[in-house]
Amino acid sequence: MYATRIMRLQATRPYFFPAPKENHSAHTISQRLRNLKKIPPELIPLGVVLAVALSAAGYSLTNKLLTDKTLRLYRNSPEQREH
Repeated sequence: MYATRIMRLQATRPYFFPAPKENHSAHTISQRLRNLKKIPPELIPLGVVLAVALSAAGYSLTNKLLTDKTLRLYRNSPEQREH
């Protein structure tokens, strides 16, 4: 590598100036809960539907994995394979 190329290396702009702080960086839990009041009321039914759908999907998946006896949980070893 040439010496002149090394001397031209400069720090990029983010190193010259500190990164701006986030607005929510020091908020407590109570402050975040107060921000929940800013959610539009039209979105509350959507949240309820999503919560019901996700809980039903979780129940269905758990029920299937725990009760299905035909579900293959392990790989067949070569000795058990029938040719």
